[in-house]
Amino acid sequence: MKFTIEHRDRVAIVTSTVEKLDALHAPDLKAELVQLAKSGHLNIVLDLTESRYCDSSGLSAVLVGNRLCRDENGIFVLCGLQPTVEKLVQISQLDRVLNITPTVDEAVDFVYMEATERELGDAGSELNS
Repeated sequence: MKFTIEHRDRVAIVTSTVEKLDALHAPDLKAELVQLAKSGHLNIVLDLTESRYCDSSGLSAVLVGNRLCRDENGIFVLCGLQPTVEKLVQISQLDRVLNITPTVDEAVDFVYMEATERELGDAGSELNS
């Protein structure tokens, strides 16, 4: 299995078990992310701890996950970036677009914090109307 999925409360954690997230594996990742979104999982954490290499097709799959979550008011977090992958993300300036944390636990905490802030913001705007 190239990708494992764990569900924690309101978060789906997708863990890559491939060393290279490239044209060979990116379509499988995209399919997993699309399936999760279609089944109603709006908050997704993608753990790339085991992926030591990523190319443009891998980045494209990551961006698909980000867009799917964003379009449904969900939260997408990338975590566990290895130095080579992190450098690619920085060079492509995706670190300005993506939510990135060092670990899965921090990514899950980030999702909960963002979701709570959104809920509080929605409640505040309802009070003001």
